[in-house]
Amino acid sequence: MGDMTNSDFYTKNQRNDSNHAGAFGCSLMELRSLMELRGTEAVVKIQEDYAGVEGLCQRLKTSPTEGLAGDAIDLDKRKEVFGQNLIPPKKPKTFLQLVWEALQDVTLIILEIAAMISLGLSFYQPPGEGSESCGTANAGAEDEGEAEAGWIEGAAILLSVVCVVLVTAFNDWSKEKQFRGLQSRIEQEQKFQVVRGGQVIQLPVSDIVVGDIAQIKYGDLLPADGVLIQGNDLKIDESSLTGESDHVRKSADKDPMLLSGTHVMEGSGRMVVMAVGVNSQTGIIFTLLGAGGEEEEKKEKKGQALEDGHQLADCSHPSSHPIATIATDGAASANAPGNTSLVNGKMQDGNMENNQTKVKKQDGAAAMEMQPLKSAEGGETDEKEKKKANVSKKEKSVLQGKLTKLAVQIGKAGLVMSAITVIILVLYFAIDNFVLQKRPWLPECTPVYIQYFVKFFIIGVTVLVVAVPEGLPLAVTISLAYSVKKMMKDNNLVRHLDACETMGNATAICSDKTGTLTTNRMTAVECFVADVHYKEIPDPSSIPAKTLETLVNAISLNSAYTTKILPADKDGGLPKQVGNKTECGLLGLVLDLKRDYQTVRNQIPEEKLYKVYTFNSVRKSMSTVIKLPDGNFRMYSKGASEIILKKCSYILNEVGEPRAFRPRDRDEMVKKVIEPMACSGLRTICVAYRDFSGDPEPNWDDENNILTELTAICVVGIEDPVRPEVPDAILKCQRAGITVRMVTGDNINTARAIAIKCGIIHPGEDFLCIDGKEFNRRIRNEKGEVEQERIDKVWPKLRVLARSSPTDKHTLVKGIIDSTLVDQRQVVAVTGDGTNDGPALKKADVGFAMGIAGTDVAKEASDIILTDDNFSSIVKAVMWGRNVYDSISKFLQFQLTVNVVAVIVAFTGACITQDSPLKAVQMLWVNLIMDTFASLALATEPPTESLLMRKPYGRNKPLISSTMTKNILGHGVYQLIIIFTLLFVGEQIFDIDSGRNAPLHSPPSEHYTIIFNTFVMMQLFNEINARKIHGERNVFEGIFRNPIFCSIVLGTFAIQIVIVQFGGKPFSCSPLDLEKWMWCVFLGLGELVWGQVISTIPNSKLRFLRGAGRLTQKDEMTAEEEMNEDQEEIDHAERELRRGQILWFRGLNRIQTQIEVVNTFKSGTSFQGALRRQSSTTSQNQDVTNVSSPSHVSLCNALSSPTSTAAAPSGQC
Repeated sequence: MGDMTNSDFYTKNQRNDSNHAGAFGCSLMELRSLMELRGTEAVVKIQEDYAGVEGLCQRLKTSPTEGLAGDAIDLDKRKEVFGQNLIPPKKPKTFLQLVWEALQDVTLIILEIAAMISLGLSFYQPPGEGSESCGTANAGAEDEGEAEAGWIEGAAILLSVVCVVLVTAFNDWSKEKQFRGLQSRIEQEQKFQVVRGGQVIQLPVSDIVVGDIAQIKYGDLLPADGVLIQGNDLKIDESSLTGESDHVRKSADKDPMLLSGTHVMEGSGRMVVMAVGVNSQTGIIFTLLGAGGEEEEKKEKKGQALEDGHQLADCSHPSSHPIATIATDGAASANAPGNTSLVNGKMQDGNMENNQTKVKKQDGAAAMEMQPLKSAEGGETDEKEKKKANVSKKEKSVLQGKLTKLAVQIGKAGLVMSAITVIILVLYFAIDNFVLQKRPWLPECTPVYIQYFVKFFIIGVTVLVVAVPEGLPLAVTISLAYSVKKMMKDNNLVRHLDACETMGNATAICSDKTGTLTTNRMTAVECFVADVHYKEIPDPSSIPAKTLETLVNAISLNSAYTTKILPADKDGGLPKQVGNKTECGLLGLVLDLKRDYQTVRNQIPEEKLYKVYTFNSVRKSMSTVIKLPDGNFRMYSKGASEIILKKCSYILNEVGEPRAFRPRDRDEMVKKVIEPMACSGLRTICVAYRDFSGDPEPNWDDENNILTELTAICVVGIEDPVRPEVPDAILKCQRAGITVRMVTGDNINTARAIAIKCGIIHPGEDFLCIDGKEFNRRIRNEKGEVEQERIDKVWPKLRVLARSSPTDKHTLVKGIIDSTLVDQRQVVAVTGDGTNDGPALKKADVGFAMGIAGTDVAKEASDIILTDDNFSSIVKAVMWGRNVYDSISKFLQFQLTVNVVAVIVAFTGACITQDSPLKAVQMLWVNLIMDTFASLALATEPPTESLLMRKPYGRNKPLISSTMTKNILGHGVYQLIIIFTLLFVGEQIFDIDSGRNAPLHSPPSEHYTIIFNTFVMMQLFNEINARKIHGERNVFEGIFRNPIFCSIVLGTFAIQIVIVQFGGKPFSCSPLDLEKWMWCVFLGLGELVWGQVISTIPNSKLRFLRGAGRLTQKDEMTAEEEMNEDQEEIDHAERELRRGQILWFRGLNRIQTQIEVVNTFKSGTSFQGALRRQSSTTSQNQDVTNVSSPSHVSLCNALSSPTSTAAAPSGQC
């Protein structure tokens, strides 16, 4: 499918190319071939063919400073000639394809075959019809009409199969539609800064056209290919395209080529856009991939019984997939030979590869995008990285692990029960007829006997259908999809579905300070300038004129020119801060000092800045060098006060003259100025400058010698007030058993002050507030290696980690996750906004990125994007996560009760009366209400605040709590007593004919109709009981807040009336009068009363109920061991920041290496060798034995699926 759309798109562009090239000075193909050049050859080519970048801009009819004029006709023309900045997505699956997939379900296939046989036999009139000798076979055939109605049962089964299939397909279809909606929402969210008509504006990425001038800065993900016009200290991470992990330095004169899909790791600049959409480098690769897509999909189908999972593995989308990994039908599909390895419940045991394929299924392309690319020379280091990137999302989410296991257990039990049922029925019939009544087997009776056997077989299959909880995946999907939709309203944009549910189990949140806990509106409130500490912003006249001028210049020039303060949107509102908020605070200071930063910037526009050392997490400062009119240089610096002051040798005194600034002066300043500011929660920034002579010109690359001997101008205290709703949100988290920790780059006193305001720490408690240096001292041994035991001494009490580097954040998150101190593994959520937060976001169980302040890199690494950057939205996510877990539990409690009862009734009924009291079609209807409708009804309960009043469920807490087990067994007993009473003495109670031992094709009896009707009524009322799973008394509480629930219960009731009164032969029902109906409803209402009785029994009396669906400790452990693989310290954020992984290598190398890899796998040896080599290098403590050979087999299947990126390159070791 994919290749078609892309190539059409492509040829269309080709055609346009020829007619319109005249309008612009260069054609699409020229630009495409230009973008394929790199480094100096690109510079030479631009110089020779276009007379430099300016010439190129002229040909594209754009101005390097003003950008495009932005008139609509011109923009449309550009889109027509050079294409749009969109990569056409693969076509979604059609409804028919989804129907076909739903039909692949094993149980349904068995049913279809049985129904066909039954149909065929009903039309076959055996010659021995009249002879008595065929035994009990035809006792009921006196009624001619009835004998002809034999086909109805087969037809009815087929009809119900059609219903089930349509419902499933419709659900999948709407799910996919939702994902596409979500995806387009994520894509619209991504905006980019472009210059149009001399104004900097934010444009959706898809509106960027060739010839646009784009402003790029630290943390951007480039949206299109372009040529750099002017850059400051620009470094790009091109690993997503080339696999090179080193950052590439870009400059207009050496290597100006910027490629889409790469990340800006440092610096800033402006580029002219040269290629967009399918013509950009990323787009070309997508087109190549699209061509490979068709064959891949065919292969994938063979390797996968989990047909549900791959429908979203759409390469252009970081979409994800919910719990599709519950093999569509529990154990029913466990008999399908192809996928036993995937379903057998031991997912976590050392079968690492298995897990990878599963997780790939579930994260669709998202997982795929997260795999680091392999460079050809990669060898072992890459192998390590592959592990690292995988570890983060490899473990199945808690709920998934438990559900898969449960579905398998139930399915196996159902299979055994149905087999026994069939065997008993056949044996009973055979012994009764041929042994006890000593009848011979007559040839003419064969069809009659076969009809019996088919009937027995259908009963067996029906037992299986009812036993297998195929509603589980549906319930999970509906519940997650519903939550995700609602979470959008609560400002949570969920990128990976399972993150929503994992959030409900979170035990720790590591939050940033700036912007998340605080408003991220920086205002300067105190300053120390000209030897005076002002508690509020001073009057400009009180500052020496020289100092004032230097200060205004230092702040105005040494900040990103994209940072501005704009007038308020509405009257009386606060001025709008655009860009870096700390810089906004400083620019605010300039405005408060009655000066204008814009006039200073106009005198020295951005292209005149001589050199810029941009801010990054290592420098923690920013410096700008300008050339003065006399040929000398002046450098302005600003940064965290303790860092800049260490580099200052002078300070401006009260008359604006520099005086010496010795270490003891600095200590005094820290004590008297900086600490008091910090203790009142201010962030302190120091502004300084230094003059250089122009002859000889300093060596600007020798940073250490440039950034010393500065002259301090002033220290500013910037306030970032705590968001008003945060203290309350944090209190809720603490009540809910979640520990909130603040991890910030700010200084320790500021951090502690804010933590107290937020309520993260309370005076007098026993807790730790330490900075990064102290943290590292405590957790590292003499050799400087991080030790888990040492981390375990620190993290339980740690509440504030200040002055932390991204590495510290990652180490802390990893330490908490890997810790074995507490019996429950900690589930950690992390918030981050900067590029450097990538590794921690990915390592965490749930990564939250900031939607407003976050960089593209952080968003890419996250699971959930907070669209309002607000901590209280995280609390909402916890609430929704817990709600998902509870919804699934409610559904399970309901479903299992029905399963247990239906299976036992069908089984014992069949053994005692040779016929199931509930007919196949009736069972299918029950199955439909309890699976599809109930999952809809129970999975869409809205969350309540009370969810936050309990502690999180642990990873190894059983899925079915003892209260639930008590309810399931209690209600099961009630229902069984009623049904068996009706079955064996019902005809006397109601004074009607007995329906037991009815011959083949006899008309439906009132007796069995009452049983069926009562059974359904009991389910309906039990559905209301199932709304509460923690033993609450009032099951009706909040029932009207959920209209879906009410309408489903009433709707089911109405359909049930229709079935009983008018269902007739197909549903084996005979109409009932009002009195019998009242009895059925009355017996159903008994469920509610009985529910109250059950909830009075204390759980402590029921010790035997523990442990259903529990994740055993063993399963848990192997996942932990795998996580220890990345023990060595991560020195660069790059390792885990490799992204865009569908790319270069996947595109080009994959096709060549596939055959090679498969061969390697067949031989098996080299792969194991490679793994062994790598394991020993990665971690000494890792035991290689858990690479068990069977895992190759599952990997081979996985290889043929396009989603398994990580699998392919491992063969290249």
